[in-house]
Amino acid sequence: MTIDNAHSATIDMTEALAAEVQLRDARGAAQLLAFSPAPIVAQVLQSLNPAIAQDILDEFPAERRGAVLAAASAQQRAQWLRNDRYAEDTIGRLMEPPTAVFRGTQTIAQTIDVVRELARTTIVTYVFIVDAVGRLCGVVTMRDLLLSAREQKLEEVMLRDPFFLTPETELPEAMKQVVRRHFPVYPVCEADGTLIGQVRGQAMFEEQAYEISAQAGRMVGVDKEERLTTPWIRSLRFRHPWLQLNLLTAFIAAAVVGLFQGTIDRIVILAAFLPVLAGQSGNTGCQALAVALRGMTLGELQPGRERALVFKEGLLGLLNGALVGVVAGIGMYVTARSQSHPAAPLLGVIVFCSMIGSCIVSGISGAMIPLTLRRLGADPATASSIFLTTATDVVSMGLFLSLATVLIR
Repeated sequence: MTIDNAHSATIDMTEALAAEVQLRDARGAAQLLAFSPAPIVAQVLQSLNPAIAQDILDEFPAERRGAVLAAASAQQRAQWLRNDRYAEDTIGRLMEPPTAVFRGTQTIAQTIDVVRELARTTIVTYVFIVDAVGRLCGVVTMRDLLLSAREQKLEEVMLRDPFFLTPETELPEAMKQVVRRHFPVYPVCEADGTLIGQVRGQAMFEEQAYEISAQAGRMVGVDKEERLTTPWIRSLRFRHPWLQLNLLTAFIAAAVVGLFQGTIDRIVILAAFLPVLAGQSGNTGCQALAVALRGMTLGELQPGRERALVFKEGLLGLLNGALVGVVAGIGMYVTARSQSHPAAPLLGVIVFCSMIGSCIVSGISGAMIPLTLRRLGADPATASSIFLTTATDVVSMGLFLSLATVLIR
């Protein structure tokens, strides 16, 4: 095999592994790469979103991780070690080595010669200008680099005081900062302005899209690491604890119904409307929950606006509950009347009032649960649907059966 053929085969292997790795969670990807040559693994990781590459590196045993780091370039190795110091979901985990770093005293001609060589192996979007101690002074775009006179110095054409991100910034906050800028690459600097990396806008949006796609799963207890290719044993470990919690909360709702067993035995028609109330109040709560989570994700829910959110969702619960309560009350009246029940009008009123009360509490719960989880330092989406279902079931069934017990003798 010629050198060119061997190089081509290596590229094909790297691309195939990278495509397969992207379909797996971090642990599954680490297992897939366990027996591949360390240089190939380093190339695969370098082609991935930096946050994904960092998660995979963290899954390797220490010896294997050391071998992969040793096989990477010195610059990439230093960047991976630096990124590992930062928490998940921060800009620091998404950093790449800055590709084109120059001093302001260098000329356009000198810079172009270097950039041409760099462009053979990497994508160069901006030229970063730093001072003697590595602090970011400015940025030169490719357009300015190509159109400026060759004898000009970089400091003469650079954009001064450029926007930059800090490594500790959490991804949602960083997305709010860049949403109106749409730069392909952002420099990452320490608080004193020292340039330590760059992050691609594509990588940020990919990571944010992944976080948003995982939010729906977290609401029902599905870990964000679980993918279609996750082995069933790991999926079972991810999901089963939350199902046990869900079972416990279901027992709570069942216990509430059990307290009114005598009322149900006496007025059997009540049992037919329990799912109606639980389903309607549950949907009301889920609507409020979705709006609250979206507001948190997009940064619309600023400190001090929590009370307004809770009030709004309570008001919507009142209005929606009244509107659907009229229809549900008429349904109860017609059903009870067809069975010649003497308290048919009163049963219709009970359903109407129960629907209003249930929807009010459900709307407030849908807003309060993620707010409470965030205040406790937990992910607002984590199993929020399970807690919400418990609250709506207990309130809707408890209120309905309580009113029936008190008002119908």
